[in-house]
Amino acid sequence: MNSKIDREYLEIVMDLLNDSAVLSMNDIKQHVEGFSCLDHSIFVSYLSYKLCKKWGLDYVSAARAGLLHDLHLCNWDDMDLKHWERLCRHPKMACENAERFGLNDLEREIIVSHMWPINLTVLPRHKESMAVSLADKICASAEFMRIHKLLATTKRLYILNRRRYAPV
Repeated sequence: MNSKIDREYLEIVMDLLNDSAVLSMNDIKQHVEGFSCLDHSIFVSYLSYKLCKKWGLDYVSAARAGLLHDLHLCNWDDMDLKHWERLCRHPKMACENAERFGLNDLEREIIVSHMWPINLTVLPRHKESMAVSLADKICASAEFMRIHKLLATTKRLYILNRRRYAPV
């Protein structure tokens, strides 16, 4: 991660990346084999950061909420829930777990509404929420299609993840 913007991103999320609860997401499988919940969350966080920065939005809240949006800290395979129930439940679980980081109102709203439009009961009220929700869908799609490994940003973040988030 050599660019100034990448360093800025790391400064925004480094405290989260050094937290044991956030790091434990590395043990939770996400959408595809070999890609953890932490990998996905970093991918979403960084894309959200880039989008919001480009659009003149609150990129700090977007980056932090993007990293915490799936902090549900449970293995869905161990729970007797239908897939639809998981999709609707996990944003609230993630938000409750993320409260330990002193979320602001925008970060809270981003996390609980990130499953829109799949979950129509919690509508995004801010542009940043829409950006993170969009980033989540783009990243999940890239993971399902297995093209996430081709993206340079993801490669850099993946390498960073494997280095245990050593400061740059």
